[in-house]
Amino acid sequence: MNLLITGANGQLGGELMRQSPGRGFSPFPVDLPEVDITCPDHIRTAVEASRASLVINCAAFTQVDMAESREMDALKVNSLGPAVLSHICCEERIPLIHISTDFVFDGNRKEPYRESDPVAPLSVYGRSKALGEAVVEKILPRHVILRTSWLYALHGANFVRTILRLGMERDSVRVVADQWGCPTCAADLADAILTIAAHIRDKQEVAWGVYHYCGDGVISWHEFAQAILDIAGKMVPLKTSHVEPITTEQYPTPAKRPVYSALDCTKIQTGFGIHPKPWRESLKNTVSQMLTQGGAVLS
Repeated sequence: MNLLITGANGQLGGELMRQSPGRGFSPFPVDLPEVDITCPDHIRTAVEASRASLVINCAAFTQVDMAESREMDALKVNSLGPAVLSHICCEERIPLIHISTDFVFDGNRKEPYRESDPVAPLSVYGRSKALGEAVVEKILPRHVILRTSWLYALHGANFVRTILRLGMERDSVRVVADQWGCPTCAADLADAILTIAAHIRDKQEVAWGVYHYCGDGVISWHEFAQAILDIAGKMVPLKTSHVEPITTEQYPTPAKRPVYSALDCTKIQTGFGIHPKPWRESLKNTVSQMLTQGGAVLS
């Protein structure tokens, strides 16, 4: 099965490229500047060149704070882009797996969000992603919208790499302790996506719609950061191994974040037999790989 993977240079796209051949897929990677998902001609050409039977959209404007001052750019990539992809997939009778985010929720719940819960984004980024979901649902019947959260990977800019670098360079690390969610390893998410792709390829019955996938377990950003340094401290010397808890008010950001954005993953377990991995297990594997590969990974 041929896969057209948009945003292939990102954290998730890279993992999909790495894992696809071993799962029996032929990936065709596209990304900026050669292919812009908001340009119909670019996408039609890519679909034709790839001879794709499935499109996986990992392309997104993910700079949450920057989106507050670049709203049109965020809307273009996160809302117009999915609309263009959906129209062309509809024309070509190709299904789409579209990646979305926990930021479509307002964070006012006290228990993990289900797929059926109403969206109420707090930020430009969240609104742009919610609009992207809406256009996919409206245009393309054969779609899977997969929401995830707190994504990190072996490569690319992410929270894990940042905390590791700070632990090696600074005498103190301060992280908010009053925001909760579910860390997700890109390798695990890619594996889940390819499991869904295999269902589609093998013509198993697919219940199209919205699903959640994230690491198993709900923690705060502070707990996440402390776990990173605890794991790393057993492998390499750190300048500091303690993370100081602070409040959101002590670390103001341009974009408002949901206080609680854990995702309920029951539906994806029932629909596709996909069981999220414990967040700590996946984190330990990733940190170990980062440190084994050397300092260049953290630069």
